[in-house]
Amino acid sequence: MPRNAMADNTVQHKWHKIIIAVVVTVVIAFVGLTLPDHPGAFRPHVFLRFPLEIPLLLLALLLLPRRLGTPFAVLTTLVVFTSLFLRIADIGVQSAFQRRFNPYLDIKMLFDGWNLLSGTIGAWQTALLIALVLTGFIGLAIAFFLAQRRIAIAHPRQKRTLAIPFVAILALGTAVWMSGTSLGLGGIADARAASYLEARLSLVAKSVADMHVFEQQLAAEEAEGNAAEKSLFQGIRGRDVVLVFVESYGRSAIEDPRYSSLIRPRLQSVEQQLDAAGFASATTWSRSPTVGGLSWLAHGTFLSGLWVDSQARYDRLMISKRPSLNRLFQWAGWKTTAVMPAISMDWPEADYFGYDQVLAAKDLEYKGKPFNWVTMPDQYTLSAFDKLARRPANRQGQPVMAEIALISSHAPWTPVPTLIDWNDVGDGTAFNDQATSGDTPSVVWSDHDRVRKQYIETIDYSLQTLGDYVARFGDDAVFIILGDHQPASIITGPDASRAVPLHIISRDKKLIAKFTHDGFSPGMTPTADLPEQPMDKMRDLLVKNFSDP
Repeated sequence: MPRNAMADNTVQHKWHKIIIAVVVTVVIAFVGLTLPDHPGAFRPHVFLRFPLEIPLLLLALLLLPRRLGTPFAVLTTLVVFTSLFLRIADIGVQSAFQRRFNPYLDIKMLFDGWNLLSGTIGAWQTALLIALVLTGFIGLAIAFFLAQRRIAIAHPRQKRTLAIPFVAILALGTAVWMSGTSLGLGGIADARAASYLEARLSLVAKSVADMHVFEQQLAAEEAEGNAAEKSLFQGIRGRDVVLVFVESYGRSAIEDPRYSSLIRPRLQSVEQQLDAAGFASATTWSRSPTVGGLSWLAHGTFLSGLWVDSQARYDRLMISKRPSLNRLFQWAGWKTTAVMPAISMDWPEADYFGYDQVLAAKDLEYKGKPFNWVTMPDQYTLSAFDKLARRPANRQGQPVMAEIALISSHAPWTPVPTLIDWNDVGDGTAFNDQATSGDTPSVVWSDHDRVRKQYIETIDYSLQTLGDYVARFGDDAVFIILGDHQPASIITGPDASRAVPLHIISRDKKLIAKFTHDGFSPGMTPTADLPEQPMDKMRDLLVKNFSDP
């Protein structure tokens, strides 16, 4: 057989491999360039769009010399899979925190995600899931690269033949794109990859610039000195001050029709119980810097009086000289205590806040069983705080300023604790039956309505427990109770407010009147028309009203 005939047979034999390579390249590039970056955007019309980058990519592979084909395939694989990774990350971060993924700020969340997911479904299940996802992602990237390389090294005759239809497709798509809205076809074909990646780079650049602004704010605060004087907090001299963050207690718990029928009566009941015990209360809305998680950003914002809406800002705050609210109380003569039942490892950030006493999970002496991820129920946390911080014999009359993080309303919201007699709390073993009751997280989370039901039941439990504690053991203490953030969108729905309730409770009715004068609603239920005050403004308001004698 003549050599040319043999070559033709070889070319014909390899046509099917070229076609498969083209199909693989087109499909993967299409997904990487059109996948929605928001969980609420998955609708059929979103995929009725043809990215012009695809025929451009194929024409480049077909027309470039072979020696440049492989480097070009590496470059396009990086671009397409960077786009795909960012879109998948956006879906996850939008679902949890209602914002886009920011590579500059959010890398730490990978570790936090591991902690949460492993605590919900188990460590080995989480490791297996991550391994499968990574294997699939890397496998797709390799397949995409090899498919492009196969096209790039194809026989020149095949490349010329394939180039003709893609030139036609590119020309037609460009014509449709350029015609724009005049023909109503502007969304059918376009080129968005460059603008999408440019927007992500712009987001990173803005984050870097934002950190420079934050640095300037810190420098200005530190230059002023902020030295505390003994005149601070004269209006509440000698009284305990108890600051309580309630996990995932947000505006939706009070106003969403799915939850208000349970929480509004609970707040009314707590208010009546407090009134009967001689307490008055005032409430407002405060806008949190975070949603769905990252509680420490809310803590840092409230206690520093600076807007801390990213991990980078938080890390910088931790090494600053900006005095926290806790430290101001410490300077004014209070013993400062942190009650952190979720802290089970080293916590170097405690140094910034200025605690005289840190009661982490192991220090609270809980002997009962955990409630899945939740180390102990809120009732035990408050009981241990009362015993270890407010009632010890060596206290010698020094008032306590305590910051408490209650976590019974943290995901996975199963099992739901119930209030018991305070005299039976003991070392926590009284809660063992509760801790082993109910369904597992995997069962609860298979039904979204069930997730929402158990979420709001844990909020109801936390409010009931707090109301009962304050009414029974509050004495003359001043209580500041607020949510740290709204829960994830699976609970609130999309585009929910970021506000949380903030309650001030005291037997000093003149003190409460200062807050109602500042626009708070009397009682435990905030009215809907109250402005949502940023959480970083709350510190100065507290200092003002607590210092005015």
